[in-house]
Amino acid sequence: MTVNQPEKIPLWRDRRVWQWGIQLLVLAVVLLIFGILGNNFWQNFQQLGLNFSFDFLVDPERPAAFDIGDRLIAFDRSDPLARALLVGLLNSLRVMGSGIILASILGVSVGVARLSNNWLLKQLAGIYVEIFRNTPLLLQLFFWYYVVFLQLPRADQPLAMGKLLSLSNQGLVISLGGLTWTLSPEFATLLTGLTIYTAAFIAEVVRGGIQSVDRGQWEAAQALGLKGNLALRLVIFPQALRVMIPSLTSEYLNLAKNSSLAIAIGYSDVYAISNTIANLTGRAIEMLIVVMGVYLSLNLLVSWAMNRLNQWLSFET
Repeated sequence: MTVNQPEKIPLWRDRRVWQWGIQLLVLAVVLLIFGILGNNFWQNFQQLGLNFSFDFLVDPERPAAFDIGDRLIAFDRSDPLARALLVGLLNSLRVMGSGIILASILGVSVGVARLSNNWLLKQLAGIYVEIFRNTPLLLQLFFWYYVVFLQLPRADQPLAMGKLLSLSNQGLVISLGGLTWTLSPEFATLLTGLTIYTAAFIAEVVRGGIQSVDRGQWEAAQALGLKGNLALRLVIFPQALRVMIPSLTSEYLNLAKNSSLAIAIGYSDVYAISNTIANLTGRAIEMLIVVMGVYLSLNLLVSWAMNRLNQWLSFET
C-alpha cells in the first residue's frame, strides 16, 4: 500500500516565497534610495570643498565662545562645543521629564473632571480642553512669556509665599530644606506651556479610556461596596490604562518634540544650542544630524519605556 505524497508547490506559486521576495525587494529599493542620497550628499560636499566631520565639537582650539543662561552643570565660554551640547541636552531632558510628569497629573485630573457629576466642574474641564487643545502651542508660549512671566513684579519686590516660594519677572525661586532652586522665566514658560497644552490632549485620552470600560465593571465595584472614587482608582482606571497607553505614548512623544519650540522664547535646549553652533561654525549639516539623532534617541527611549509599561500591565491583568 502506497501513501500519496502531497504535491510539491512550485516556488513561483508558493505564498511564503512571494512574501519574502516582496519584502526583500522593498528593502533593496530603500537601501538603493539611501545609497543614492548618500552619494549625492558626499559629492556635493566634495564639490564645495567641505569636510564632513564632527571633530570640531571636541576641538580645544575652537571653544564655544558663548554663554548659556540655563544650565545644570558648570559651563564656561572656553569649554568645547561638545560640552555646550551636553548642557543643552540636560536642559531638554529637564523640560521633557518634568513636563511628562506634570502633564500626566493635570491631564488625568481634567479627564476625570470631564466625567464628574458636578455640572460646573465638568463644564470648566471641557472649556479648558477646548481652549488649550485648539490654539497653537507657539502662541500659548508667547502668551505665558510676554503676558504673564515678564509682567510679574521685579526681583526686589517678588510675590512670595513665606520663605518657600518667590516669584518675579526673573523667575521662580524655591527654597526647601536649606536648598535653593532657581527656575528662569524661559524654563518656567516652556514647562507651563508644554504642561497645559499636552494635558488638554491627555485629558481626552483619559476620558475616552475610562468610558471604554464596560458599565458592568462600575456595577460590580458598587456591588462590592466601593464608592465612586475608590471604584475608579481600584477597578476602572487600571483597566482603562491598557487602552490609554498607546495614545499616551503619542502625547509624550509630541511633548518631547514640541520642546524644541524653546528657541522661540530663548530657552537653551539642545535644539537652540545646536542652532547657535551651526551659525558660528557653518556646520549646519553636522548639527542637523546631531539634533535628529538626539530627538530620535529620546523618542525611542520614551516609546521603549511605554511599551514595557504596556507589557507589564498586560501581564498583570
